[in-house]
Amino acid sequence: MVSPHGGWLNTVFYFIKPILPRALQLAARRARARYKQKRYADVWPIDPRSATPPPGWKGWPAGKKFAFVLQHDVDTQKGHDACRQLMDLEENLGVRSTFFVVPERYRVSLALLDEIKQRGFGLGVHGLKHDGKLFLSEKIFRKRAGEINGYLQSWGARGFSSPSMLHRLDWMHYLDIDYGTSTFDTDPIEPQPDAAGTIFPFYCTSPNSVKGFVEMPYTLAQDFTVFVILRETTIGIWSEKLDWIAQNGGMALLNTHPDYMDFTNEPRPGREEYPVRLYVQFISYVKERHADEYWSPLSKDLAANLLRPSD
Repeated sequence: MVSPHGGWLNTVFYFIKPILPRALQLAARRARARYKQKRYADVWPIDPRSATPPPGWKGWPAGKKFAFVLQHDVDTQKGHDACRQLMDLEENLGVRSTFFVVPERYRVSLALLDEIKQRGFGLGVHGLKHDGKLFLSEKIFRKRAGEINGYLQSWGARGFSSPSMLHRLDWMHYLDIDYGTSTFDTDPIEPQPDAAGTIFPFYCTSPNSVKGFVEMPYTLAQDFTVFVILRETTIGIWSEKLDWIAQNGGMALLNTHPDYMDFTNEPRPGREEYPVRLYVQFISYVKERHADEYWSPLSKDLAANLLRPSD
């Protein structure tokens, strides 16, 4: 059984992370990822068992074949400051996404948050401090949940994504949210590798009240894993999985980070960057290969359309 925080190694890692050279961190993660990529080739990036629709599943709105959802976790000041460039890019591509911002790790511009919403994009909260300590204990989580709820209210947001995809869905009910992304269908490379095991969103009912929230697991590998850790140079992992999700009528949810996108398209991006043209190429692939086959809502709209158990 995987512990709520992903194991004692993760706990130790997040405490010593600030003193570890970044190059050493990346080298260790790459070695671990290569090992897991080979060991779990039968379930990553595609786990055939996750294609079973939930009981009573009635399909997507307007008879669409699958759902395509774009989200961004904004981890650092660099990513925060690149949000406008990413919105410009997506507007040119004719798509919209949801940005999840960390409240207490960098300087957050309230003007930017207002602009995100005014331009028709979604806004959510990404943890509190992004320090790996949110799920150390239920006491810590409850205290921080109160602070997170304050930001949710003041920002006018109803969604949450968990840093590093650490999660305890049974604690998430302390958050005043309608939807969240804290899990994945399959991803043994993640620090907490226990998977949701489905390419469909699902409803988490609160044990103490009628209201719950919609959990939307990401189903396409994160950009940091694909391009920075595994050093892939093509969109093959994404496109292959996207086609499989489309075939099985699921939700293709892509969670990326403006922090790691190189908007200059230089021949050699930085050590922890990848050319943003790969993101553009993938969006174009979806639009061309699967034209008129998918529903592409903001995360909040997908959550609103998911039937509640009482419906």
